[in-house]
Amino acid sequence: MKTRNVLLTILVSTLTTLAVILGYNIYQQHQDNPNFATAGVPSNYKYAGFFDNKGNPTGGPVDFTEAAAAAIPTVVHIKTITEPRQVSNNLPDHGNPFTDMFGGNDLLNQLFGYNNPGRMYPEMGSGSGVIISEDGYIVTNNHVVAGADKVTVTLSDGKTYTAKVIGADPSYDIAVVKVDAHGLPFLLYGNSNDVKIGQWVLAIGYPLNLQATVTAGIISAKSRQLGLNHDSNGGRSYAVESFLQTDAAVNPGNSGGALINTSGQLIGINSAIASPTGYYNGYSYAIPVDIVRKVVNDLIKYGSVQRGFLGAMFIDASQLSNSQKQANKIPLDANGIYVTALTKDGAGLEAGMKVGDIIEKVNNMAITSGPALQEQLSNYHPGDKVNITVSRDGKEITIPVVLKNKAGTYAILKSNGNIDKLGAELETLSPQKAKEYGIDGGVVVRKINEGAINDQTRMRDGFIITKANGQTVKSVTDLKNIIADNRQVTITGVYPGYSEPFEYPLDLDDSGE
Repeated sequence: MKTRNVLLTILVSTLTTLAVILGYNIYQQHQDNPNFATAGVPSNYKYAGFFDNKGNPTGGPVDFTEAAAAAIPTVVHIKTITEPRQVSNNLPDHGNPFTDMFGGNDLLNQLFGYNNPGRMYPEMGSGSGVIISEDGYIVTNNHVVAGADKVTVTLSDGKTYTAKVIGADPSYDIAVVKVDAHGLPFLLYGNSNDVKIGQWVLAIGYPLNLQATVTAGIISAKSRQLGLNHDSNGGRSYAVESFLQTDAAVNPGNSGGALINTSGQLIGINSAIASPTGYYNGYSYAIPVDIVRKVVNDLIKYGSVQRGFLGAMFIDASQLSNSQKQANKIPLDANGIYVTALTKDGAGLEAGMKVGDIIEKVNNMAITSGPALQEQLSNYHPGDKVNITVSRDGKEITIPVVLKNKAGTYAILKSNGNIDKLGAELETLSPQKAKEYGIDGGVVVRKINEGAINDQTRMRDGFIITKANGQTVKSVTDLKNIIADNRQVTITGVYPGYSEPFEYPLDLDDSGE
């Protein structure tokens, strides 16, 4: 019996000694560890794959070869030619909307073919595009093909096609072109909502007129608004921006190219770089694929983008001072979008939204900035029902809202065709003004924007169109119907105070053929 007690005592002593030694070693390891105070794995490492079931890190080198191999054949080199035109120096120079990002130098004018008033020589442009269907539909930036007379597409294998511009929208800086081909490789859409800050991405395109080039970086920010995009009237009221920011190297010529994830899926269209020199200097920006997908589908199906409008003006709650929040009874720690005004007969007002509501979610997607709200609403058409979650008087309320179109109805608005290509704000001349000017009627060119008139004529604001292709024009509807299916159009009219008629021939063909 005594022997058993002695042996038990020795065993307990041995185990205690081992435990002390082990505990001391762990203590020493923790003393050398800057995260000694952390208990277990911190919450920011909750994502699967960072640690194995024993808590050991699993990170290792990332291999991009398969993603690059899948994507390179789908990214094309787009080249454009813009024929020489005499442009009035009295017209505003719209210039390069990406000047602040790209530098606006001569090289960029050569690469992208931006308007140069008074030029009498052809301009060559170069950019990139992404094949999105086996029958030849390609997405690119609007600024890559805008105003081009000829568009050619060269695949990574060297095959070259003449392309037709199917549709474009400067508000999003997205365009769709098509080549006559079948059986082409194409890139699968990813989901930009799922994109995480810090994840690896690849940028693929044709920078500086080089062959297909792949660069890598990470997503460094989301929902960036840069003030680059403009609508067809030159304003920013309807422009949409919610860029993905990356540090993947992008240079002139990458515009319109692919930003992909490591699974080889398209998550964005590269559009701009932040640089004082016009060349890569740290950050690049891409249009999220969720926006791209919606815009592309609308341009192909309807000829124009169908946008659902909430009918609300807002400001980021985070941008309000504490005194402003207190004055408007907004919690000091409030996030989301503070509604400052609601449009009469707008979708939001009709659904029961109120000034002072703080928009926190759209269909359960968290909203923390204006660009993020724009991005989510861009996914929907007029007539679509969305659930808007707002904070009101400290309570969370979900409001079903049926979005409207720009005109305040629920209808799909199809493209106006050739009249939109003119690139001008038009208004039917009133009978009183027609009598004052001594004419039977006409259409006033209120403002000239980007389009055929600006690119091809010396017309000035205020011109009154009285005829198109020899037929009398007394209203905007008359003009629309006369030029509807005509490639070649001659516009005739007068300037107020002058009796001499002026004629302006226009080529409205944008097929690039």
